[in-house]
Amino acid sequence: MDSNGRYGGAVTDLAPWPHGDGCQERGSVVADLAGEFGAELVRAIRVGLAQEGKAAPAPRTPSHLSWYAFATEYARAHWPGRAAKTRDETSEGLTAVTLAMCWDLPGRPSERLLRRALRHWAFVVPKPGQPPAPVEDRLVLQWVAKASRPLADLHDPILARDVLESLRRKIDGGEAAVETMRRKRKVLVHALHYAVERGELAGDPLARVRWRVPKPSGSVDPRVVANPSQARDLLAAVSYVGGYRRARGRRLVGLFAGMYYAGLRPEEAIAVALPDCRLPQTGWGRLIVHRTLPQAGKRWTDSGDYHDDRGLKNRPPGETRVVPLPPHLVALWRESVTDFGTAEDGRLFFSERGGILSYTAYHYVWREARALALSPALASTPLAKRPYDLRHSALSTWLCAGADPAEVAQRAGNSVEVLLTRYAKCLYDRQSINNQRIEELLSAYENPRMLEQ
Repeated sequence: MDSNGRYGGAVTDLAPWPHGDGCQERGSVVADLAGEFGAELVRAIRVGLAQEGKAAPAPRTPSHLSWYAFATEYARAHWPGRAAKTRDETSEGLTAVTLAMCWDLPGRPSERLLRRALRHWAFVVPKPGQPPAPVEDRLVLQWVAKASRPLADLHDPILARDVLESLRRKIDGGEAAVETMRRKRKVLVHALHYAVERGELAGDPLARVRWRVPKPSGSVDPRVVANPSQARDLLAAVSYVGGYRRARGRRLVGLFAGMYYAGLRPEEAIAVALPDCRLPQTGWGRLIVHRTLPQAGKRWTDSGDYHDDRGLKNRPPGETRVVPLPPHLVALWRESVTDFGTAEDGRLFFSERGGILSYTAYHYVWREARALALSPALASTPLAKRPYDLRHSALSTWLCAGADPAEVAQRAGNSVEVLLTRYAKCLYDRQSINNQRIEELLSAYENPRMLEQ
């Protein structure tokens, strides 16, 4: 009832009740109000009794699961459907954390044996028919299972910080690269979130630890970018690597040219197949990029091959990208098909035996070509040190030529934001033009006669 005498939608009168028929009418109103109030009271009592009748969930007791047992479970749960490189990175991160989560019990194996057993067997889902781990590795893993600390120990901020600090160190004790630290920490964070989902941890143990990975550089080092003249010299030098008959270098000229003239990533260039290309006699050609062949290792791929067969990077399965091919690149690719043919699946670039090119094979060729093409002074700099730097040089050149950033991003398979952020420091030609304009203006003021004119 409120101050106006309203209760449950009805109005009550505080004046004295009249006699006779009015009294009967007023009694009926009171009875209706009492009935409504009683019904509400009964419903409230029933709800309260029902809630009291439910047994309160008993609080979960602290998990006694060891970190090693949990990590192996996590690795197997996150194996199906993952990219081979992702599996490799997960194993690398779990190995680093596992080593930091072991007590120093007697009989500790060497660091080399620990890492080999963990990386090769502990966090890998074996393929059907695969032989078991060697006896030595099985003994190492038995020691790890005994020495592993409980997962719940990570709630201790001191231990959690020690584990995070271990991600900074390389095998030789030096400081790891920022990207390596970031990758390992990402694995640890995802694993702990999984533990919280499974109820093994009450909350995120890292929330109480103020520890951050150094921020990586988001831009390309301008020193790695080759200008068009340097790129032509490097591609010409590739053809001189190795003997003419084996053609170690000649068969890879088109591969490196695709990275420079079409801005392809190495794993995209390796997967280029003739049916996806339009290579006219003259003029511009076209390539439809839809497949990549990143090298991961037999242990991580479902097929057991060294290379994983994937779609485009950071794109949904089945998505494609159209890349225009300049006439010079079209001529190089036509010449490669004429001289060496194609692999069985139509790939333009392949090993002498027709296999997929390995990372080591084309990096050795590039290293030799770089020594041939560059002077000793330039060879000692980061200029085009890796084949991937050819892609950086291509995108920088396109932007310097004044190409529309949206079009450049589409050809490269990047977002416009990432493109401009990564290559903002590499626009040498624009800086030169602006420097020339500033110099002309300063020179004009140094010569007053020019201003009078």
